[in-house]
Amino acid sequence: MNKQELIDFIASQAELPKNKAAQALDGFIAGVKFSLTKGEEVRLVGFGTFSVAQRAATTGRNPKTGEPIQIPASKNAKFKAGKELKEAVNK
Repeated sequence: MNKQELIDFIASQAELPKNKAAQALDGFIAGVKFSLTKGEEVRLVGFGTFSVAQRAATTGRNPKTGEPIQIPASKNAKFKAGKELKEAVNK
């Protein structure tokens, strides 16, 4: 399912016009981004938790030359599925 298909689904489920469903989805995405950039978690009971994970700096290898390269530390968005979502997927 891509973003447009998700908007269509939200519009049909919530009986909203597609432009309102698109605004709602964009608002949700913006809210998650805002919280994660502040280092906060977003918990949706029954669905899951969005959080920020720290990745340590490591040494890798350039696949072309085989030379070692330094990979800097970074922050990454992480999602952990909730109990109800896991159960729904595993039915």
